[in-house]
Amino acid sequence: MLQQLLTSLHPATLLRYAIIGAAIGMAVISFFVLGVDHPNPEWPRYWMARPLIITPLAGALGGFFYGALESFRQQGGVIKIMAITVGLLVFLIVLWLGVVLGLDGTMWN
Repeated sequence: MLQQLLTSLHPATLLRYAIIGAAIGMAVISFFVLGVDHPNPEWPRYWMARPLIITPLAGALGGFFYGALESFRQQGGVIKIMAITVGLLVFLIVLWLGVVLGLDGTMWN
């Protein structure tokens, strides 16, 4: 099963899913960051940079993992359902952790 996974990884597919994940991460964090009209004066001067970098990177990592499960999603049946479920669950957890790490010390206190 591991051999099948390693031989079925296509860099273009993984890159596409990573870019999609990064775009989702950027959209999610932009919703929070760009909604702040009056930032707390105790926050660092460039407080927006950290969440706008970390969260899309986390989204890219989650998208990469989801893309790595592509060969399992093509098999169909229960394996396909499990691959989709695990992929989405891991993506959401990694994205959530990216939001928390990005906003730590500013909006996430």
